[in-house]
Amino acid sequence: MKTIWFLIFLCCLVNACAKPAAEFPGGKIIDLSHPFNAQTIYWPTEDGFKFEKGPDGFTPLGYYYAANRFCAPEHGGTHIDAPKHFAISSNTVDQIPLEQLMGNGIVIDVTKQSEANRDYLVSVDDFTAWEKQHGQIPTGAIIFLRTGFAKYWPDRVKYMGTDERGAGAVAKLHFPGLSPDAARWLTTNRTIKAIGLDTPSIDYGQSTLFESHQILFAKNIPAFENLGDMSELPAQGFLVIAMPMKIGGGSGGPLRVAAIVK
Repeated sequence: MKTIWFLIFLCCLVNACAKPAAEFPGGKIIDLSHPFNAQTIYWPTEDGFKFEKGPDGFTPLGYYYAANRFCAPEHGGTHIDAPKHFAISSNTVDQIPLEQLMGNGIVIDVTKQSEANRDYLVSVDDFTAWEKQHGQIPTGAIIFLRTGFAKYWPDRVKYMGTDERGAGAVAKLHFPGLSPDAARWLTTNRTIKAIGLDTPSIDYGQSTLFESHQILFAKNIPAFENLGDMSELPAQGFLVIAMPMKIGGGSGGPLRVAAIVK
């Protein structure tokens, strides 16, 4: 009898101590990644995404089978810039902790400024203006800069400023980006996990030194580039999950980004 009561007590103790199963966060899921195909935009010096059709059909044994091949540079389409891209001792894409790629997101909306000026530089004032309205940027936030340029994808002229290819075309690029002063302010005064935007580069198109890349990446803060349409995102109150291809030693790679609006 004592054994039975002991077993009952033990079962109750186990049930009392058991943790409830974690639930996936609820809310609307928004895809912030462009598809990879022949229209995918890459830097003018890159060849772009190459897709090779493989087997596609029913086998002699009666089952369906399809398998294709692709080749692409690390940087193009919706992708991540690992800190290693511009900082020699910083993380490669496979070294970025997963927790740094997931978390609470905020949106700094500079669509009006970017519409008026293709070479707009997101400034410290843009961040402090956001904070006056919403409070200080949360520690560990993932920041999205919404320029509105996602609406031009995949028109290279409207999106990048030119559809020319080769090294000579780089000087003709025109699109918004993050100012070095703002990058420096963020890394000095706030603690963030990552930053992303809906243009080809975290530095604006006319940059020659890529200073914002250098400043952010020296602090191991990765950048998400060529993000999709952010028009459904609120200024805050959403989660971000950003999963890049885990390329060993890579300076970047294709990225699938989802926002979950609570």
